[in-house]
Amino acid sequence: MVQKTLGAAIGLGLDGALAADDRVLLMGEDIGRLGGVFRVTDGLQKKWGADRVIDTPLAEAGILGTAVGLAYRGYRPVVEIQFDGFIYPAFDQIVAQVAKLHYRTRGAVRMPITIRVPFGGGIGAVEHHSESPEAYFAHTAGLRVVACSHPQDAYWMIRQAIACDDPVLFFEPKRRYWVTGEVDASLDAAPPLEAARVVVEGTDATIVTYGPLVATALDAALAAADEGISLEVIDLRSLSPVDFDTVEASVRKTGRLVITHEAQQFGGLGAELATSITERCFTHLLAAPARVTGHDIPYPPSRLEEHFLPDLDRVLDAVDRVLGRANSLTGWTL
Repeated sequence: MVQKTLGAAIGLGLDGALAADDRVLLMGEDIGRLGGVFRVTDGLQKKWGADRVIDTPLAEAGILGTAVGLAYRGYRPVVEIQFDGFIYPAFDQIVAQVAKLHYRTRGAVRMPITIRVPFGGGIGAVEHHSESPEAYFAHTAGLRVVACSHPQDAYWMIRQAIACDDPVLFFEPKRRYWVTGEVDASLDAAPPLEAARVVVEGTDATIVTYGPLVATALDAALAAADEGISLEVIDLRSLSPVDFDTVEASVRKTGRLVITHEAQQFGGLGAELATSITERCFTHLLAAPARVTGHDIPYPPSRLEEHFLPDLDRVLDAVDRVLGRANSLTGWTL
C-alpha cells in the first residue's frame, strides 16, 4: 500500500500500463514535458520517451483521428482531453467512428482507445473548463463510460480501461485530484470495471452518484446519521453500462432513491436511473425518486458555481423529500 492522491494514482496506473504492454502509448496536449495541466502524467515522458508519451498539437479531432488509426494498427492509445469542454471538437470522431467501428466491421476491428477526460466543476475555472458531458457519451452505443471517485479506484479503473478491448471514456473528477488515500498497486482485488460499489450500507434511503459527488454523498450519510437516518451510498463507477442489479438490490431494501450528479438535470443520467429503477422496483418504492443536479443553464461563471453545484444541503433536502419529511410546496422540513 502507498499513499497517493487521486491524480497520482491515475499516473501510477498509466505507468503500470506502459510497463505491461508495449502497444500502450499516451497522447495529449502538454502531457509530456509539462506532465499535464494537473500533473497526472508528470515524469512519464522522461521515463518512457517521447514516442510513447506524445505531446500533440491543440487539435482534439486530430488527436482522436490519430488514435483511431493507431488502434487499427494494433496499438492501445490513451488520449487525454485537457479539459472536459475541449472534447466537443472530437465529438464526431468519438461517436461516429470510435463507437461504431467494431459493429460496422462485424467484429473484425476493435477500438481499444481510452479517452481520459477531467470533468466537473468546483475549481474556479473559466468558461469551457467545468463541463459534465458524460450523458452524451453514455447515450452512444459502443462506448463504455466510467468515472472514478477515489485513489484506489482511479488506479484499478485506468488499468482496466486500458486493457479493455472496447473504447472507454474515462471521466476524472478534477476537483478531487488532490484527495489522498491508500493505493494497492496490484489488480488482484479489483472489482470488474462495470461494477457499482456500495460505499456505505444503510436502510432508510439510497443515494446513487458517481465521480465528484461521491464525497458529498458520504458527507450526507454522516450528517443524516446524526438525526438517526441510515443512508446507503452507491458509487456507480460505470455510467455505461450501469450496474442496475446493485442499485435495484439497494432500493428494494430501502424503498427510497436519491440520485445526484453535477450535470444538468434534463436528459441527464439521473433521468435514466430514476426511470429504470422505477420500472424494476415499482412495488418496493415508498416515494418517487428524487434528483439533485446542476441547473438547466450553461455552466455559470466561477463566482457563481457554488449555487450551481449540488451540495450537502441540497442532497439532504432531497433525502427529506423521499422520507416524507418536507412540505412539497415549500420544501421546509416538517
